[in-house]
Amino acid sequence: MPKYINDIIEGRLIEEYYDNAGGNDVIFVSDCECYENISPIKMYEEYGITSYIRGSSQQLIWQSYYLLEETLRYDTPKVVVFNVLSMKYNEPQNEAYKRMTLDGMRWSSSKWNSIKASMTDEEDMITYLFPLLRYHSRWSELTVEDFEYLFKTKKSFHQGYLMRVDVRPVTDYPTVVPLADYSFGDNAWYYLNKITALCKEKGIPLVLMKAPSVSPVWYDEWDSQIVEYARENDLFYINFLDLLDEVGINWDTDTYDNGLHLNLSGAEKLSVYFGKILQDRYGLADHRSEPETAEKWQGYIDFYNEMRDDQYRELEEYGYLKSYGGRKPE
Repeated sequence: MPKYINDIIEGRLIEEYYDNAGGNDVIFVSDCECYENISPIKMYEEYGITSYIRGSSQQLIWQSYYLLEETLRYDTPKVVVFNVLSMKYNEPQNEAYKRMTLDGMRWSSSKWNSIKASMTDEEDMITYLFPLLRYHSRWSELTVEDFEYLFKTKKSFHQGYLMRVDVRPVTDYPTVVPLADYSFGDNAWYYLNKITALCKEKGIPLVLMKAPSVSPVWYDEWDSQIVEYARENDLFYINFLDLLDEVGINWDTDTYDNGLHLNLSGAEKLSVYFGKILQDRYGLADHRSEPETAEKWQGYIDFYNEMRDDQYRELEEYGYLKSYGGRKPE
């Protein structure tokens, strides 16, 4: 099995949740537009909101549904937030991304059903049941970290948030290429309906969001479909692309990859803005005065601050982030 320690560390996002399950009032499910753009630690520091991001790379909407279904066995959230970018995908996509979501899940009916929904005709279920059959050739690619982390892992995330402090500003904007058809696919709608129904069944408010990003393009025609769906289903939808000035996002300072994702500065701004909305709208408790919760989250804060300081030191010493999959700029 790949260890995902210093390269493509996103492969460990799903698995790390089980060490922090329980006691989360807000659960985020979706792709990198959640796990790189929202800081649960900052949200707790500002408002005492406890939250976790069950995110993974290119997480498809049916994977979000089954992850949420599984998560509700461990957590009883007051709010669920789903980022809507994955509505653009109606069919299974890249196998490597799928495995970064599926391999980290514990075995359950949710994992089984997510695998079935994610597989293509060319794939075999048995390789998901026994990953050795898929990864058997990795023996020729093993590195020291494969052995160092054979029986242990390395904590790299902050309640599901992947931190990056470096800055790479937006220098140009993508060309908006018209589409022949802006309709979301039937499969995408089917699973959005399932997410909505699951939240209603459990009595949990569902919030739809579109995180701020320059790319990929989020078409107005897509947005209007989500606006209408939210209206029809009495859901709250917030598109942060329309609120960049209010949030304070600056594409010169708040992104580490030319506007695809936010860096720490941008994620903290978005978390402060969004956290206030969530607390005011849903009456979320401030847990900072609860001794047990405060002690646990202080540990999270300490690790968060330690990694932040380490990344800034790396930037100062090397001019780039040497760890966390960083590469020296050309």
